[in-house]
Amino acid sequence: MSDAGSKLSPISVWALAAGGMVGGGIYTVLGVVIAVSAQWAWLAFAFTGVIALCSAYSYVFLCNTYDEGGGAFDFLEEVDDDWLGGSLGWMLILGYVLTISVYAYAFGHYVAFAFHGGGLVIRGLAAGIVAALIGLNLAGAGKLTKVEVGIVSVNLLILLGLGVYGLTQWDTTQLTAGVEPRPAWSGFIGGAAIFMAYEGFQLLSYEYDRIKDPHKNFMPTLMSAVVFVVLLYIVVALGATFVGSAATLIDFKEIALSITAREAFGETGLIIMTLAAGFATAAAINSTLFSTANLTKKIAKKGELPGWFDHTNGNDVPDRSIILLGSLAGILAVTGSLSALVEAASLVFLATFGIVNWLCYQRADHRRWIPATGIGFAALTAVALLLRVAISKPVAFGGLILIVLLVVLGRPLLLRKTKTDGDDDQ
Repeated sequence: MSDAGSKLSPISVWALAAGGMVGGGIYTVLGVVIAVSAQWAWLAFAFTGVIALCSAYSYVFLCNTYDEGGGAFDFLEEVDDDWLGGSLGWMLILGYVLTISVYAYAFGHYVAFAFHGGGLVIRGLAAGIVAALIGLNLAGAGKLTKVEVGIVSVNLLILLGLGVYGLTQWDTTQLTAGVEPRPAWSGFIGGAAIFMAYEGFQLLSYEYDRIKDPHKNFMPTLMSAVVFVVLLYIVVALGATFVGSAATLIDFKEIALSITAREAFGETGLIIMTLAAGFATAAAINSTLFSTANLTKKIAKKGELPGWFDHTNGNDVPDRSIILLGSLAGILAVTGSLSALVEAASLVFLATFGIVNWLCYQRADHRRWIPATGIGFAALTAVALLLRVAISKPVAFGGLILIVLLVVLGRPLLLRKTKTDGDDDQ
């Protein structure tokens, strides 16, 4: 039974915000960022953490200003920018689909590694968890807050314990063991490549109406959760590398934390980390799929998506959106590469957070330096990531540009056609 109608206490909001980030974040990006930044991986998490902090402030400010829940699409609707709102809404949906695919990718790799499974097992697990959670959502049990809070709490404790243990093994030679040392600016590039590790907190903006006394509680709760996650990522990035070595975590980037846990605590550590990763990524898939389907329904109601997406089943669940978005994510998880999926999702959320900070800057009459900092850092990071993708993955870069053009130019044509067809059917 879904508990989506109950009020969220500050503790629940904090746990869900932290879990939304950590749930798939550190499990999927640690090896990727070490490959780019080596000894400066911790700096990558710190740098992008600044963008996350500024954006969290801007999200809460706008929610409190409009006194209602919503993300970037809703905020743009409030300022009557329907064209940008519609385009960004489509890009947001794409970003969430990519994010779900990354979580499913991680689930398949972590669970398969514990059972010595090969490529087919990995793909089967990735597709299977998405299919199972599509079914859970269609049954009306997509939002199980108490279960998610429990999973998050245990997950955070395990990651914090592993990170702190790693710090007790302090050995800076491990940060570059088997790899070429990187310049300090590589931390900036690495942060750009894995920014999606911070995106989960903004799902709480969709739950604004469920938060107890949001004008009082939301700002300190969300900001403290983001600060905690930034520090946790830094601790885990250093501690895991001290234990596992840079080269090893790069070679096994899909399962970097399982390798670290096994090195630290043997097979017991591997089992614990597999359980933590499996439950955390599954919970992240579930909450993201639930929120994305409801966002899709909202965008369709506003006329920025075909009305086909507004359909719900007997459980009042947007069934078509759940099935379509979940299926796309499952396909990407089975066919995509980790780095490409992470970088594509990071670009979408950098653009989204930049726009939210811009809207906050326009509305705020004090502390405008916070969203201004978010705008500047997000813009620099997005440019760096675009250049990185264009140079290292030109085919993927071309595909990304094509998708953006289709959204910006093709969206109005598609909406016009579907509205015309709808009129003809009447």
